[in-house]
Amino acid sequence: MSRAPRPVSVRARLLGAILGVLLLGLIIAGGVTFLVQSERVIANAERQLDGFTSTAPSSGTDAVELVGATIPGRTDGTVALSGTTVLAGTPSPPGLSLSDDTRFVSAVSDAIARGELRGRVDSEHGPVLYAAVPLDGASVVQAISIDQRMELVTLSTTTFAIAGTVVLLAVAVAGWFVTGLLFSPLRRLRDTTDAITLADLGTRLPPQGNDEIADLTSSVNSMLDRLAMSVEAQRQLLDDVRHELKTPITIVRGHLEMMDPADPHDVSETRDLGIAELDRLSRLVDDIDALAVVEAGSLTTEVIQVAALTDRVGELVSAIPHHTWTVESRGRGTIHGDHDRLVQAWLQLADNAAKYTPPGTPIEIGSSVGDSSADLWVRDHGPGIPPAARHRVFRRFDRISTRRGVEGSGLGLSIVDAIAKAHEGYCSVSDTPGGGATVTLHLPLGRSHSAADLPTPVRAGDVVMQREATG
Repeated sequence: MSRAPRPVSVRARLLGAILGVLLLGLIIAGGVTFLVQSERVIANAERQLDGFTSTAPSSGTDAVELVGATIPGRTDGTVALSGTTVLAGTPSPPGLSLSDDTRFVSAVSDAIARGELRGRVDSEHGPVLYAAVPLDGASVVQAISIDQRMELVTLSTTTFAIAGTVVLLAVAVAGWFVTGLLFSPLRRLRDTTDAITLADLGTRLPPQGNDEIADLTSSVNSMLDRLAMSVEAQRQLLDDVRHELKTPITIVRGHLEMMDPADPHDVSETRDLGIAELDRLSRLVDDIDALAVVEAGSLTTEVIQVAALTDRVGELVSAIPHHTWTVESRGRGTIHGDHDRLVQAWLQLADNAAKYTPPGTPIEIGSSVGDSSADLWVRDHGPGIPPAARHRVFRRFDRISTRRGVEGSGLGLSIVDAIAKAHEGYCSVSDTPGGGATVTLHLPLGRSHSAADLPTPVRAGDVVMQREATG
């Protein structure tokens, strides 16, 4: 099956999201660090100017002598000004060349004239912070270059940016391979699902590792196993139904072909036979529908009194003719399940016992409640069921007895078994003392799963359409 092209794969989107978050983190970390270091640089410069103004004498000292006694740093300088005239300045190098900086001298002179002895002005060295001390008609000004003080901060920020870029590239390369490993099970899942067809449901994912991905692989394989079992069951049902449908169709067709239209008696007999076969087909369809409903998990859940259920079934089985019915025991307790379906299953067991036992023989029903389960049983005194054949009695369309006069679709005990399994129970067959068979429906006392918890089966209609399409 061809796939529409995707502009960006999930792998690329995931890796892009990781790199985006990492890039944002690096930008925030670098920006905060730059701002903090910048504030510290400005604060250190302000403290240096504070020290200069606090230690400089206000009078009695010549401005030129004060400048000559000042030792400049690499990022600062000191000058003595009288208006816009430079009286003296600290040597450059090592300090700033302020004496020849007309832009600085003009800006500082104007600021001092306005009474601004501290501030920030522009110079040929970029923005500078200054502090001025008036001395006998002159001013001694110390200035600090902000750009030069910020060189180390700028260098560290540039280094951080380069290192961050290298880290991003390393994460991108490693992330590409790591995400490839993480998405490899999904690719295997895609390839496996593409390889699965109705004709071949045996493809499975190879188990790898012991992590969440391995759990997903195990869950998918388990789902495929259940799907294969469901499809196989539906195939078997479809084959059985086809086989069962052929017999009445063949019988009706054969009698119609051989019928003498001019003979009223022959027409009447053929008509009766056709109606009887159609009635049998109708019962077969009803049983198949009931089986599908039960296997689909369409059950209600309610609290059921075992004793009341026993009495109800005892009333209903008394209407089945040719046998004496007795309720031998009543269990005391409750179970959770579908009342109507359990009545249906129990009546089916009773009807099955009545069909295969001689007329006039007694049949008993009863119930009991143990520590973990409730047992609903039917006991007859007929020919019994051989131990070697007991595993077959709950198969679809599988009859142990083929004697004439026994009608049925062959699905009765299959429906009983399906109802038992839908209630998390099971059926068993044992010998009746003195001869006969006892069939028991075992139901757990705990709460059964609701219909929402049961797995969704493969619909028979889907299987028919698929097989007809590939047949």
